[in-house]
Amino acid sequence: MRLLLVEDESRVASFIARGLEDAGYATDVVGSGKSALALFRAGTEWDLILLDVGLPDVDGFEVLTEIRKSNQSTPIVMLTARGDVPSRVKGLDLGADDYLPKPFDFDELLARVRAQLRHDRQRYGSVIQAGSLTLDLKARKAIRGERSFDLTSREFALLEFLLRHQGQVLTRSQILSGVWGYEFDPQSNVVDVYVGYLRSKLDEPDAESLIETVRGGGYRLRSLQAVE
Repeated sequence: MRLLLVEDESRVASFIARGLEDAGYATDVVGSGKSALALFRAGTEWDLILLDVGLPDVDGFEVLTEIRKSNQSTPIVMLTARGDVPSRVKGLDLGADDYLPKPFDFDELLARVRAQLRHDRQRYGSVIQAGSLTLDLKARKAIRGERSFDLTSREFALLEFLLRHQGQVLTRSQILSGVWGYEFDPQSNVVDVYVGYLRSKLDEPDAESLIETVRGGGYRLRSLQAVE
């Protein structure tokens, strides 16, 4: 699972992000509404967005409105010091799935994140499959044939990203943006390293790799027919 946290107070953002990472969620952090919208318009995808209302440039309500124009499915939880009823009603009417006033207990935030992700899986399914490869989003397991694999949070996020774009050639920059976020240098070899990790765990001996290297392009998860 990959989350986006939009929070301009660095101390609060660091605390929340650290807790989410400890709970097993890969978390991207941005400190402004414009940064969040730039990532969204670039095609970056998340399983859930935590969105502060009181941002320094574009406020959270505007960010929410812009996202909902083209994305009605990603769960969005508003985080704000504005706990009055009119503000909560406004956020929910604009398309927020939940609204948590500050200050809040982190365990409650985590419970609300779990609840929204659970509802999202119920709507759209908790399993992604490509031929003999199955990714169980609920159990956070990868299964190929009769074998089950434990993946780290980043390995899991990378495999999920590849599965959601099965058969499509993805550049290293697209993968960096889609899995790690803006903070990584496009010249980094982190994509190659993690593709290697997945190959070492998932590939069958003496068989073509599940993840194909496309010269001059990037990587592609082989098509359904090719992996069966």
